[in-house]
Amino acid sequence: MSSESKTSGLFTTESATLPSGKPTWLRNPPRHVAIIMDGNGRWAMQRHLPRILGHRAGASAVRTIVTATRAWEIPYLTLYAFSWENWSRPRHEVDALMALLEEYIEREIGTLIQKEIRFSVVGDRSRLPAAVRDKISWAESRTEGLDRMVLTLALSYSGREEIVRAAARFAIDVQKGLANPDDLSEDRFARYLESTTLPPPDLLIRTSGEVRISNFFLWQIAYAELYFTTTLWPDFGEEDYRRALTSFQERKRRFGKTEDSPGGLSV
Repeated sequence: MSSESKTSGLFTTESATLPSGKPTWLRNPPRHVAIIMDGNGRWAMQRHLPRILGHRAGASAVRTIVTATRAWEIPYLTLYAFSWENWSRPRHEVDALMALLEEYIEREIGTLIQKEIRFSVVGDRSRLPAAVRDKISWAESRTEGLDRMVLTLALSYSGREEIVRAAARFAIDVQKGLANPDDLSEDRFARYLESTTLPPPDLLIRTSGEVRISNFFLWQIAYAELYFTTTLWPDFGEEDYRRALTSFQERKRRFGKTEDSPGGLSV
């Protein structure tokens, strides 16, 4: 499904007609899907359109994938929407992206509440415009306590910075006598991450043909399955998503063990 065939509101695409519950082909879905949404600019350039129209088409793809995720009962979806490095883009493009973000939250909040989807954000909010920070806080407050699905946007996000800030928070606790360096473990350190309330992603999808992680969830994706597609994000529809999930189900997830080890094989 291309972005041109999608309708304007959340939960109004073809996927909204799916029967409730998981479809028969989704035998063992991931609990948490994370997506690096890439290719909006190239999508616009291919059509000789301004880049902002590519981002608007990308927002339409977000609706499609959120719709499918909720319909297929996958409880966590995280979208890499704006990286720390994206601040280096031209000012007019950054401003347009921030305005589009506000518009998206305002337009979709009602449906998120109706479908019991909790909205959250990870990243350095201090760099976001005040109006965007206020809109995020408003949406988080309005959806607090909803538990059918968690939609997280990574905004002004850097995986390295998240780890650095977690280390700084741990160091402060050590100084205050609230933590002991000798007691530091992976599990304890993970509790200092901003994304600590999210389970690690089981599946990481990247669109547009690029085959790299781009500083996203560096700690969290240690054992995630990676799926790369040449499809540009605005064109990434339900069938593309289904192919990624089908590929995930075909993987043998050993987590460092052998197939004949207890718990060494799961899909």
